[in-house]
Amino acid sequence: MAERVIPLVDQRLAALRAVLPARPVPATGLVADARGRPLRDLRISVTDRCNFRCSYCMPKEVFDKNYQYLPHASLLSFEEITRLARQFLAHGVHKIRLTGGEPLLRKNIEILVEQLAGLRTVDGTPPELTLTTNGSLLARKARALKDAGLQRVTVSLDGLDDAVFRRMNDVDFPVAEVLEGIAAAREAGLGPVKVNMVVKRGTNEHEILPMARHFRGTGIVLRFIEYMDVGATNGWRMDEVMPSAEVRARLATEFPLVPLDPNAPGETAERWGYADDAGEVGFISSVTQAFCGDCNRARLSTEGKLYLCLFAGNGYDLRSLLRGNATDEELASAIGHIWQGRDDRYSELRGTMAADEGSGRRRVEMSYIGG
Repeated sequence: MAERVIPLVDQRLAALRAVLPARPVPATGLVADARGRPLRDLRISVTDRCNFRCSYCMPKEVFDKNYQYLPHASLLSFEEITRLARQFLAHGVHKIRLTGGEPLLRKNIEILVEQLAGLRTVDGTPPELTLTTNGSLLARKARALKDAGLQRVTVSLDGLDDAVFRRMNDVDFPVAEVLEGIAAAREAGLGPVKVNMVVKRGTNEHEILPMARHFRGTGIVLRFIEYMDVGATNGWRMDEVMPSAEVRARLATEFPLVPLDPNAPGETAERWGYADDAGEVGFISSVTQAFCGDCNRARLSTEGKLYLCLFAGNGYDLRSLLRGNATDEELASAIGHIWQGRDDRYSELRGTMAADEGSGRRRVEMSYIGG
């Protein structure tokens, strides 16, 4: 087994300049990138902090008590986030997902939710507004989030066995409190609730069937995610990846599955239903089955950098334009210009890379721009 190496590279310090193009790019709701992919989904990180230390995202060896988080003055204000989001909607975005770090650690997050819920897409409809959370604070926040305009939540949960879960979050947080948060979200109407389980071979694959048994028939959509080489600090190795096909085969030993059609173009999860109509499960297979071809997602970091791929090394600095008196039209033009030049397809290329090239590539941390 290869030795685990954790390179200490802070990609937050790297940035590409967002320029105002000589030929303005008007916001028509139809902007496409260099591969013809439209812009439809915006993921906004509202904090780089998290109260968990999951080894595949924020390992304690790196994110310790001495780790320097972004200062508050560097973060975009809620008003700045909302202003930028308005320009993305003008280019065709229909879905906004709030993420982190752990987004519920951002003080008064409900105010931001309310501001974003008041925006409109190019069709004149409210954007689909969702949030991804580890669930630790969800029980106390669910009702206020719903009242502010949040439509649904996705909860990260990597196992039901309390000892396994405490070991994976590495802060001794009990699984029961996450389950309480999921229940509170359902009661508040933040549904359908989705639960994401990262499957890491040798760590939690024995939790696949117990998770399926627990959520099956509840209306909650359980999704299995292949352990990915996001960032540079999680010590990722291919031999710890459990392919979705193997997860699906394990599920099928107890629960026959049938394929379902995608809900929307660019959807990350492949949908499968229980043959007895007891609900559905999803499989997110970035490692073994790349979905770059129709990826329509942009990511905005907590201090205003625009990333075009989850595996990107650099983001475009929109904050400088935002705080440099750029007009809304200029902001929209810069965003459109950046998206038109996008040709990212890391997951498609991963399989053609040498092992050291793929694993050593400088990438931004998932805790910084969200999953």
